[in-house]
Amino acid sequence: EPEDITVGPDGSLWFSEYSSSKVGRLLVTEGIAEYMLPTVNAGPSGIATGPDGNVWFTEVQGNKIGKITP
Repeated sequence: EPEDITVGPDGSLWFSEYSSSKVGRLLVTEGIAEYMLPTVNAGPSGIATGPDGNVWFTEVQGNKIGKITP
């Protein structure tokens, strides 16, 4: 169940999955890819593409800020 969504620098859609501690990526041509976060029960929420081209999100339960480099 996606929490928040953003468009990545490559046009793919990135989303946070709060209850499963994952961040996902959707490409129309390739489908969905999910990335398990190293923080147990991270509770990712709030996701955005930064001016640096990375995808940033908060780990609400982990009390951290996460980054994925597409």
